[in-house]
Parts: sequence; C-alpha cells; structure tokens
Amino acid sequence: MVLDPDDRCVHEERVRAHTTPQRAARRAHIVLLTAGGCPAWRIAEIVRVDVSTVERWRDRYAREGLAGLEDRPRSGRPPVYGPEVRLRIVAAATSTPPHPYDSWSHRLIAGHLADTGISASQIGRILAALQVKPHRVRGWLTRPADPNFFTKAAEVCALYRRCPPDSVVVSVDEKTAMAARSRKHPDRPPVPGRGRRREFEYVRHGTVSVTAALDVHTGQVVVDELPRNDSAHFIRFLARLERCIPAGLTIHLVLDNGASHTSRATRAWLARHPRIVPHYTPKHASWLNQVEIFFSLLARAVLRHGDFTSRADLLQKVTDFAIVHNETARRFRWNYQGRPRQTEHQIAAAAKEPCHAR
Repeated sequence: MVLDPDDRCVHEERVRAHTTPQRAARRAHIVLLTAGGCPAWRIAEIVRVDVSTVERWRDRYAREGLAGLEDRPRSGRPPVYGPEVRLRIVAAATSTPPHPYDSWSHRLIAGHLADTGISASQIGRILAALQVKPHRVRGWLTRPADPNFFTKAAEVCALYRRCPPDSVVVSVDEKTAMAARSRKHPDRPPVPGRGRRREFEYVRHGTVSVTAALDVHTGQVVVDELPRNDSAHFIRFLARLERCIPAGLTIHLVLDNGASHTSRATRAWLARHPRIVPHYTPKHASWLNQVEIFFSLLARAVLRHGDFTSRADLLQKVTDFAIVHNETARRFRWNYQGRPRQTEHQIAAAAKEPCHAR
C-alpha cells in the first residue's frame, strides 16, 4: 500500500494527538503499519485487535480512502415519536400551564398530550436532551432606570469611608418576622463522624421584629423591639436614638426606602429635627445599608439553629447577642465606593490616554 503524502500527515496526526478518539487512532495506526509493509498478523499483535479487523480497515481504506475509515450509518431502532410530537412537547413546556397549576411537570405534559400516548419519563428525556427545564424558575429584577442611582450610592459610601467632622453615621433598618420556635425533643449532640441531630417537629410561639441602629465607624449596635412596623414606632425609635447621642453631634442617618422610612409622618418629624440628616439608599439597593451585615451575623449565630421557648426568649437572645457583639465591635471594612465598575476595555482605554488628559 502506497500512501498519499497528505493522507500520511492526517494519519500521523491522528495517532499523535491525545484528543483523537481511540477508534480513529487505532484505524490510522493500522493504515500506517500496512503502508510500512507490516503483515496483518503482526499489525493485529501491535494494535491488539483481531486479524479480521486489520483486514477490514485495510481493505476499506484501499477502496474509499479516508472516508472508508468512518463508521457506516446504522439503522438502529426507528424513532417512535417524530419531530411533530417533540415540537408539541416543547410548545407545551414553554407555554402557560392550565388552571390551577403554576408550572409544568412531566406528568402534566403527558396528560396534556394524551392523544400521542407518550409517557412522562419519555417527555423528561426529550426535554433533558433539549435542556428545557419547565420546573425551574429564575427570578430577576426589572429595575427602572434611575439617573441618580450612583449619585445616591456614592453619597452613602462616602459616609461609610469617612465620617464628617462632629458627626456620627448611623445605619438603621428593621428585621421582621423572626420566628420563635422550640423543638418538641432535645437535640442530640455531635459525636465523632456525625453532626448534631435535631428533631424536625417544633412548636410555634409567634414572631418577633426588631429595629437596629449601627454606628458605622465604631461597629456598636442598638437593638429595640418593634411591636409594629409603622411610622409611629419608627419615629419613637428615632427619638430614642436622638436622646442617646450627644447633643453636639450631627446624626447622618442611612435608610432604605421602606414605607415607614419615607412616609409623610416620618419626613415631617425629620424636618422638625434638623440635627438628623437622612440619606436614602437607591431603590432596590438595600444591600448598601450596612446594618444588614449585622443582621447577617445575627441570623447565622442565633436564628438559623436557634431553639426559643417563647417570644420573650427570642427577644432576650437577640438583645444578648447585640451586647456581646458590642464588647468586641469593630467597624466593617467597606471598599465599595459607589461608582460603576470599569470594564477591562475601559481600563485599557484609560491607560492609553496621555497623562495630562486624566
């Protein structure tokens, strides 16, 4: 067998490449050994196949060239459900489900296409192959364009990074509906190789809501029970806060856009107390309110695995956690400056500008 130079290059590349499928590399090796004058029995020993396999691929390459080394089309089992049924499945999965269902399931689609006789499991395989997942929902926020978004964000972040003279920066927010639940049976303590075990049954004792104020530059926090999340109780908390802070300091108050924070009564009270200067985070940007970091610490340390015998017990543990937190409190390190982050393209373009233009 005499190989064409171009074909030889193709075969040698297939044998050398680590990404070549095993069957393609084996067939190319058989052709190269055959062209080198190696007998079929010896090629079978080297490639570790049967002699008939060597003869088959050698003869097919001699007749058809490179195309002869590809697999022949196989008949296989004819598809039971044609493209029309598959299109109907996709159309159902991407449409609104019938009343009163909120999302499609494989069984529901099978019932919707009962005239085809297709099973729920087959629908699952078809949708999985198409990567269509009607049972999954991913939420997003359609936030209206706010031309002052980064202006407000930068104002809040500037207060976090540097406290104005003769001032105190306080971040205020509420944590509502903390469930006071007690387990019917005591937990089993952890042992080597096994974590703590907890009985799933519990007794509800109601919920507790609190208002918290975080001194951004010291890390100290004040927590007060919130009987009702309305303007009257929020104003009462602000009045208490004003009494606790020395009279010579201006209070910069960081708030989100909650109803009790932006109500007419709250704004009127703030107008009568010019010592308190409110700074509102942009809409849908409550993550800029630094007291949320304290709430995260509270949830992980007390609420997530807590066992509370009553509402009073829950409130006491929340208060005690704030006291313990204040003993070693430090300010949170805040790096975000409230500016839109530059892309790599923008950074590269700025680096090419002359120094006097920056």
